[in-house]
Amino acid sequence: MNGLDPAACYRALTTRDSRFDGRFFTAVKTTRIYCRPICPARAPRFENCTFYPTAAAAQEAGFRPCLRCRPETSPSLAPWHGTSVTVSRALSLIADGLLDADDASVDALAGRLGVGDRQLRRLFQQHLGASPVAVAQTRRVLFARQLIHETSLSMSEVALASGFGSVRRFNAVFRSLYGRPPSALRRARTAPAASAVPLVTLLIPYRPPYDWEALVAWLAARALTGMEHVESGRYLRAFSNAWGQGAVEVSPAPGLDGLRATLRVSDVRMLPSVVAQVRRVFDVGADVEAIRAHLSTDALLAPLLAARPGLRAPGGWDGFELAIRAILGQQVTVTAARQLGQRLLAMHGENLDPALTGDARLLRAFPRPEVLATADLTGLGMPAARARTLSQLAAAAVADPSLFQPGPSLADTVARFTRLPGIGEWTAQYIALRAIRETDAFPASDVALLRAATQAGSPRPTPEALLQRAEAWSPWRAYAAQHLWTADALQAHEPQRNMPSQTSTRAQSSRATAPSRRAAHA
Repeated sequence: MNGLDPAACYRALTTRDSRFDGRFFTAVKTTRIYCRPICPARAPRFENCTFYPTAAAAQEAGFRPCLRCRPETSPSLAPWHGTSVTVSRALSLIADGLLDADDASVDALAGRLGVGDRQLRRLFQQHLGASPVAVAQTRRVLFARQLIHETSLSMSEVALASGFGSVRRFNAVFRSLYGRPPSALRRARTAPAASAVPLVTLLIPYRPPYDWEALVAWLAARALTGMEHVESGRYLRAFSNAWGQGAVEVSPAPGLDGLRATLRVSDVRMLPSVVAQVRRVFDVGADVEAIRAHLSTDALLAPLLAARPGLRAPGGWDGFELAIRAILGQQVTVTAARQLGQRLLAMHGENLDPALTGDARLLRAFPRPEVLATADLTGLGMPAARARTLSQLAAAAVADPSLFQPGPSLADTVARFTRLPGIGEWTAQYIALRAIRETDAFPASDVALLRAATQAGSPRPTPEALLQRAEAWSPWRAYAAQHLWTADALQAHEPQRNMPSQTSTRAQSSRATAPSRRAAHA
């Protein structure tokens, strides 16, 4: 029913095959515990095992997480990608906390996705083996487990940080699931730390291979001084949101298939959204094996995937920030876009206290939508029409807090942004790719993609021809674009001002300005 082959799952379990970690969970009927395939415990008998595609499915069936292999540290893969984009979008909304509020409902979630609540529940059962509510609760429980194991936060702070509405609710869920209070799960050697600024260090696992160098180079090329800093394998940035302010440092975890994220936040309730942002920026949920298997059938992409098997598609820290920076990068080089972003940050960024960020180089956070909606942006040194586009985008973000959340479809997302003055198809596709994490987004008019897709001795394809060829790359066109951008960047020797192709210019609305390829690729 869940699409898993029990015999194959059992073979992976008995051999502790790490390739299957995150692809299924083993629930043991005799112990009522579910485990990862790599659990060090002795393998149970085959007849005592039931296999589930997700932790939520096992938990909803009445099994509790293993304390040894810790399912919360399993790489979060996406086996539903390509089979149900509705489920994928729903999971993104759940990760953003849409079902955490007391008044949250599956009806509201379904409404955001343009489907009925019964249809959404059916899709969740089909692809995940669990209901949306069970997925949301499992996410909260496993994140709380991780905070208990890996941090010194107090139990009340863990309850708030993991999305439980109250400590009482937090305790009740853990007693029901584990038969003991959450404090009993903490290792005795971990003691709560007294600090004015909560400091949390977490492991964020991924499925190898992982091309850290390519991703951090993309970030370094765009880092805004005062808000971001890249050095010796570390990425640091400051941020703010509705809950407060903070900073994060991300680096590879030595000897582990994961990243180490150290967060400083003024309010622990920021943690779920900040961890989700780190996961989005560093694209840790990508199933690179599935992507490679699908895209390698194309003769153009096969050598690129063989050369960079762990390449990820970097995401935007925040949808609004990413969209603003994409507009700043229209028709200019990456360096010029960075300079414009630097001016915007200096003029309108939010001041931060180094005592909060923990680093004197992190002094400012990106401007909030409500600030830019009323600010005078004519002094940035850019065309007046583009300054108006920034103001109008900020006003739209203030009016609609869900502007940068996944919608019913990629087409709906693109249409949502192209309706805004000054945003054309390219920019909308780019926002969908980087900020909303649409795996099928593809800005076909991008001149770098057109150049990278040009066969030796053949004329450069038109955007329409490239889009037609890219149909075979669906649902992973965003990763195909990332590989093409990376290949083009490796061949580029000097920066130059780049204009969109004549064909794409004609296709754009007269009110929209197409961005340069140098602002797009890594």
